Amino acid sequence: MSRLHSSMLLVPALLLAGCVSMAPRYERPAEPVDGQWRDTAAAQAAEGATTTDKQVAQIDWQEFFQDQRLRRVIALALDNNRDLRIAMLNIEKARAQYRIQRAELLPAINAAGRENSARTPASLSPTGVAGVSRQFTADVGFSNYELDLFGRIRSLKNQALENYFATAETQRSTRLSLVAEVAADWLTLAADRQLLKLAQETLNSQLESLKRVESRHQQGIASGLDLAQVQTSVESARADAASFAARVEQDRHALELVVGAAVADDLLPEAAADNPVALAQIPTNLDSSVLLLRPDVLSAEHSLKAANANIGAARAAFFPTISLTGTLGRGSNELSNLFDGVNRTWSFVPSISVPIFNAGSLRASLGVSKAERDISVAQYEKTIQTAFSEVADALAVRATLDERLNAQKALVDAATRSYTLAEARYRNGVDSYLTTLDAQRSLYGAQQSLINLQLTERSNRVTLYKVLGGGVDAGTQ
Repeated sequence: MSRLHSSMLLVPALLLAGCVSMAPRYERPAEPVDGQWRDTAAAQAAEGATTTDKQVAQIDWQEFFQDQRLRRVIALALDNNRDLRIAMLNIEKARAQYRIQRAELLPAINAAGRENSARTPASLSPTGVAGVSRQFTADVGFSNYELDLFGRIRSLKNQALENYFATAETQRSTRLSLVAEVAADWLTLAADRQLLKLAQETLNSQLESLKRVESRHQQGIASGLDLAQVQTSVESARADAASFAARVEQDRHALELVVGAAVADDLLPEAAADNPVALAQIPTNLDSSVLLLRPDVLSAEHSLKAANANIGAARAAFFPTISLTGTLGRGSNELSNLFDGVNRTWSFVPSISVPIFNAGSLRASLGVSKAERDISVAQYEKTIQTAFSEVADALAVRATLDERLNAQKALVDAATRSYTLAEARYRNGVDSYLTTLDAQRSLYGAQQSLINLQLTERSNRVTLYKVLGGGVDAGTQ
């Protein structure tokens, strides 16, 4: 038993020795983008933004989106969207894989009981008499437990851990994209409902004009040309109203597809609200380091760390592998005295495997792991470049939106005055109805452009929140 105790005491010492890691030291690659965006100052000036201690990534989506109906639709999507459900299940899978790999650091101890029965014929029996022999054993032990002297298993464990972290960040990215997509679809539905309302109001106005022109035509005041022009305008407005009605239904179907469930009527927007989305303020010291908080960038970095850890496992494969097998138990030819003190058994079988010749497969495996690390570096840099470009595009749009909105509102006001004057001149017999019709068409087009531009402005707010790594899960688990 002293030999057994000495062997068992050797195991902790060897375990403590297994602190060597062959993985290269991780260093975050330099950001392959400029330190700041060119349009940051212009966007801040357009919004009158001030420095804020609360970064965009810390703003909860329930704080960002102000419309209560929109919040409820987003919450419904977070509960029902199938892509998000798959992402959650992928996290559970990655967590289980990490736990499996982590378990390799400790021996798997099993208990076993066996009975071996054998009959020996008289011709083979040393006594010349046939007989049946029985042997009973019960033992506890472990087999083929690898001592992680060179960090191979630890590197694989670290790789599984980083893959788990990468999957979790991918899930956050999916949530962020889902919230932004739901908001964009909801806002599009609101704008199209407003366009439908405008088309219906224009149609009603045209029908009233048609009645007046028909009356004037019967009195001989209006010409047949005027009547035909009004009828043309009425049918055009009717076609627009029907077209926007179809678009509204399509928008609702698209919204319900993203949400993953039916959206009740009381959750739909009546029209574009005045302030359905709060603007995320742009910090005055905004620089590209904010991109490092984006979930897709964090996911790419964890994947890079996983590839870095895999190099350590590939390097450790060049060194000897030491495995242990040991058992403690009881053995007897009778079950009744199996657990008597004199029937103790034990075994301890250390083994070592040294790679001598493998036709270059180990070196090739190391080359593969290094190539995968380099690929991960390129993917990480590409992710940052893509994120930088997305923010730059959103800031470029934001920088001119206020000017465009002010100009479009002024255009609508001017077109309204022009239509009012043209209609008055027609009623007084100064101009033909063609002038009034042209003025009305100009006003209708300007109003449509204003609604679409307002949608662009609100969608840009959502885009900025998304591309700056909005804190979509700040308050939701």
